[in-house]
Amino acid sequence: MAVEGSILGNAVLRREDPTLLMGTDEYYDDMVVDGMAHVFFVRSPYAHAKIDSIDVNEAASMPGIAGVWTAETLELADFQGFPMFPAEFNRPQLAKGKVRFVGDIVAVVAADSREEAADAAEAVVVDYTPLPSVTDPEAALEDGAPVLFEEHGNNLVFETGLPSDDDPLEGADHVTELRVVSQRLAGVPMEPNGCVSIPNGDHMTVWIPSQNPIAVRDAIVGILGLDPEKVRVAAPTVGGGFGPKAGAYVEHFITTKLAAELDRPMKWTEDRSENMVSLVHGRAMVLTTKLGLTSDGVITGMDCNVVADGGSYPGIGAFLTMFTQTMIQGVYQIPKLKYHARSSVTNTTTTGAYRGAGRPEATQMLERVIDLAADELGIDPAEIRRKNFLQPESFPLTTHGGANYDCGEYEKSLDAVLEAAGYQDLLAQQAARRESGDPKQLGIGFCTYVEVTAPAGLHVEYGAVEVDEEGKVTARVGTSAHGQGHITSFSMIVSDMMGVPMDDITILQSDTDEIPRGAGTMGSRSLQTAGSAVHVASETVVAKAKKLAAHMLEANEADMVTGEGGLQVAGDPGSSVSWADLAKAANDDSKRPADMEPGLSHELDFDGTDATFPFGAHISVVEVDTETGEASMVRHVAVDDCGQILNPLIVTGQQHGGIAQGAAQALFEIVEYDDDGNPITSNLMDYAIPSAAELPSFETSNTETPSPRNPLGAKGIGESGTIGSTPAIHNAVIDAVSHLGVRHIDMPLTAQTVWQAIQGASA
Repeated sequence: MAVEGSILGNAVLRREDPTLLMGTDEYYDDMVVDGMAHVFFVRSPYAHAKIDSIDVNEAASMPGIAGVWTAETLELADFQGFPMFPAEFNRPQLAKGKVRFVGDIVAVVAADSREEAADAAEAVVVDYTPLPSVTDPEAALEDGAPVLFEEHGNNLVFETGLPSDDDPLEGADHVTELRVVSQRLAGVPMEPNGCVSIPNGDHMTVWIPSQNPIAVRDAIVGILGLDPEKVRVAAPTVGGGFGPKAGAYVEHFITTKLAAELDRPMKWTEDRSENMVSLVHGRAMVLTTKLGLTSDGVITGMDCNVVADGGSYPGIGAFLTMFTQTMIQGVYQIPKLKYHARSSVTNTTTTGAYRGAGRPEATQMLERVIDLAADELGIDPAEIRRKNFLQPESFPLTTHGGANYDCGEYEKSLDAVLEAAGYQDLLAQQAARRESGDPKQLGIGFCTYVEVTAPAGLHVEYGAVEVDEEGKVTARVGTSAHGQGHITSFSMIVSDMMGVPMDDITILQSDTDEIPRGAGTMGSRSLQTAGSAVHVASETVVAKAKKLAAHMLEANEADMVTGEGGLQVAGDPGSSVSWADLAKAANDDSKRPADMEPGLSHELDFDGTDATFPFGAHISVVEVDTETGEASMVRHVAVDDCGQILNPLIVTGQQHGGIAQGAAQALFEIVEYDDDGNPITSNLMDYAIPSAAELPSFETSNTETPSPRNPLGAKGIGESGTIGSTPAIHNAVIDAVSHLGVRHIDMPLTAQTVWQAIQGASA
């Protein structure tokens, strides 16, 4: 909702877009530095094998080669993927003794050109003795499974839960049981991973396409033993992240190490096939649940078990079951809840954060089992949800999983989506198709969700605002944009608070030489944390400027207001002072009050005290050809509530992008391995991602329930579309064929899997 007389709440075109559209932005791979060498990695073709020998002699003698290294010749500390995990799970940056997934690095080549480096990498001869592999996370926990880390003794890396002495299903009239697979996904950002490391004496600059340059700087400093004051990490324009670019990779450490050792700039750039096995994957959870209900559909309890795939060298992906635990209750009143989760290591690519990071999996399971329960009990899927919603007067509320919900009106968003979709008309259309026996059946799927943004302590962020002597404003933030529209959003806040044109505002981010600290961009946290920091910093600068202006104009401080280009006495535009003159006076001991510090700036770490909890309701309408199994999206209607909306244009863009990514999981994408651990979807010929041609034009709108946890009233929107859309589409496809006896189909809902389910039900 737009605020009267304010830029906030209005659709403002993104400042970022002109240079993106004209192609003038520079990405890391555009960088060419004098004397630069190129890095290429020799990767294992085996999922699990002993390394018997590595011969680099031929490769090292080839033209243009600066060097070839193995674990024996390049000294590097092992990399710990997540601080809570035992040290035996740490990854040797260059494999020692054995490899644990296809793509494990056994050697690295540096050469004058990338082509020469690639040719030399092919000349490195590695002898392996293959070992039995395991790629299924449940099978990895069974007795007799191949053990990846012998010193640990088994493949269990992490375990968590909400134990209960009481049976959560006791007293239920009906129990719905379901096993849901949230399949392994690849992030596939348009720009793959890489870095450019440039030494300059005892200083090092690393350019990297990252969501969190400060964390990458800290990791590089720790692994390589460098002085943090002498290491700069910065992100140029970044071509997508989605979570996999939130942290550092061993390839970054190795490339930077070689730059330091050879005192020569080094560049590493992934190709797509390398990206598909070396950039962390997402999801990869198996969720089993039993939902207890009364005969009229009131939830009495739930019992959940989860197994997550951490991949070969466990990182945050193996810990994401904690986020699933946090959000397992969803939008519902569930009197009794039991949850148990285990994470295993497997001979696959490491898993990590991916748009939603543990929260979508909870919603996928919960919304699917709610739909199935409605079907089994003969209750409308909208009404079973309405009957079990947590009510607005319940908030703030701490859930079974420990989530501290701030506020929510779940029925409001459900009513809005039902009206927007024309639900009763859809039901009539579906009934007509079923009655006619049309081979193309209509499915209607629901999802009502709540998610957490700025989770796990990420509610604190750095921000600073400064006015220079030309009257221009510079704002600094600890977040790091990669397509979301941060520059526009933060500029809107400063402009609204200070009355400065957006073109006179510079936003600095993503550079450790400019930003002293910050938590980066992930968990849909940026506006509510960095935006709030900029808001408070601007507010503080304005308060200081009012005191200074009152002193200069010999006016009452309470009468000072922001005007065009500066401050003025309320009702008297002629009695004013510009921001440029204010900044000059603030730096002049003779012109500012004696009790005022010099300069016109303020910096802080804003603390929102806790996460915020966006919510919403989605309805998906699909058409399923029962003769071929092909499922096509017809409509997708989304009502998402991200608190107070700053810029509806950016919110809508995030909704559309999120829904498309959710649809991709529901209908298209899956990372698969064969029995020997070989990836069989390691390029975009085999890994299916949708184009715009496969998707309808989404119908998006919003309700606004401001959060009390920040001055903007904002909640996150970056992952809501993904979290809401996937279960709605999943439910819709199954709804289209449920009258044929189909109870459940795992994602992705390809023509083959849907057709097989129809045939199995009819048999």
